[in-house]
Amino acid sequence: MAKKEPVDKGTKKKADEKVSKSGWLRAAMMFEVLAIREDAARNAMEKHVDALSKEKWVMAYKKDIGKPDRIENPLPNKPQLKEAYSCVSEVECVVQRYEDLISIVMHYGPSSIEILEPNNLTLDLGEAQGILNSVADLVHKFVAAGIGGIVVKT
Repeated sequence: MAKKEPVDKGTKKKADEKVSKSGWLRAAMMFEVLAIREDAARNAMEKHVDALSKEKWVMAYKKDIGKPDRIENPLPNKPQLKEAYSCVSEVECVVQRYEDLISIVMHYGPSSIEILEPNNLTLDLGEAQGILNSVADLVHKFVAAGIGGIVVKT
């Protein structure tokens, strides 16, 4: 079976048009996953990238999933874990709004993200407020789950 190319040329052409004619944003991002088994690392990464690609507001044209690497003593605070597998992927996509990139960061957790185009951004007040409310909502979800929150100074 031939190796699947990481860039879908048809989707990239449509993405290029969205950026040049409609002012969409182009971004590159890296994702990382760590698992005890090699197949689990690869499968988890494939599912994660696939879920992002299926979002209606994301046009992903490059999905390059690397081969999992064996890592010795991956978590220093867990000495009982002697080895694990790390899988890294690079995704390039276009989105219509800056708020969409914020959503990717909050819901898909890339380890890094780079805005490739345009060189300058302008946010209207509604979009800026939407971003702030999305971040506030995420913080409240952490609080409700008992896994975080904001320390109130008294």
